Amino acid sequence: MSGCWFGFGFNGFGQICPVESGGQAKVKVSTPELLVSASDCGVKGSWSSRADLHHATCHSEVHLSGFASGSSEIISASSQGCTDALISECFLVLSFTDRVEIWEIQEPQNTRQIWKREHRATDQNDCSLPLVPGGYILPKSPFFRTLSADLCGVSLVLGSEHALLLTAAGMLYSWGSGSHGQLGHGALTSHEDPQVLEALWGVPIRTVAAGNWHSAAVSTGGDLYMWGWNESGQLGLPSRGLEEGKRKTKHSGNSKQPGNEDEQHRSDVFISIQAFPALVDIANVSEISRISCGSRHTAAVTSAGELYTWGWGEYGQLGHGSESSTDEPELVEYFCSHKMSVTDVVCGLWSTYVSVRSEK
Repeated sequence: MSGCWFGFGFNGFGQICPVESGGQAKVKVSTPELLVSASDCGVKGSWSSRADLHHATCHSEVHLSGFASGSSEIISASSQGCTDALISECFLVLSFTDRVEIWEIQEPQNTRQIWKREHRATDQNDCSLPLVPGGYILPKSPFFRTLSADLCGVSLVLGSEHALLLTAAGMLYSWGSGSHGQLGHGALTSHEDPQVLEALWGVPIRTVAAGNWHSAAVSTGGDLYMWGWNESGQLGLPSRGLEEGKRKTKHSGNSKQPGNEDEQHRSDVFISIQAFPALVDIANVSEISRISCGSRHTAAVTSAGELYTWGWGEYGQLGHGSESSTDEPELVEYFCSHKMSVTDVVCGLWSTYVSVRSEK
């Protein structure tokens, strides 16, 4: 096993474990399941679907699993030669050296190309989707938004209502909705145009990620910064919601409740919204190399090839063999115990996909 992909989390449409003939999908997968045994494959996920981009010597093509699996044959034939892909609930975005295409996949029997933008092959750079020459792609109409070339963007990620752009100089910009502090500017206000993240000024950033309402960035030194909504502990900071859940479980059937003074003391450290980037420390980890955000969970790969996850785990998307949530980054022991080194991680909304290689 030179390289492969595993997945865990929400499987209501068979996007992780195929649905057996005449059976029903196993909705929750809390232990990593083997998806693809190929070192030349990339995986992208949405809520109900998964797209596998197979890079071959002569051509590349996309295969779909889950809600859109009925359209995989059509998409595979039309995606030959594509260099990158993104998937959402309704659309599949395909990037080629000379164009970008968007396919509607909401109804497999009526899959069709609905949008196309051509560009010169010389305009194509090494940036991945949703960045494209001249701007970026949104998974809703209007699909294309312009972006100033002066920003020199090298990486762009999209949350449900906000965007983060990393520049060639390692600077970070954000824009869109700031209702949960996901822009990182210290307030809950929104910005229509890109605004530099002043709190990280002078901190060169290597990679960024965006969840529905939270954001993450990793510096060139491997430090992890997070900000935005923390209702499920997705920032790796103390969460009131998770603590209250623990108390209800602990005191169920017990009339004795903590005193007001003790309650107030603990509530002082809870963080519901973190509007400025906060440095998140993971015990026994010196450097983060990869980061990805789901709807309300986060996954990080260390320089040592270990995977840590935290946040909402209701569907097993944390990979710890349970459906528990946590506001503390925890090691996914499955890969260590099977002598696998994690090389990449990609979060769907309620799922997690992990690329590994064997240490043997």
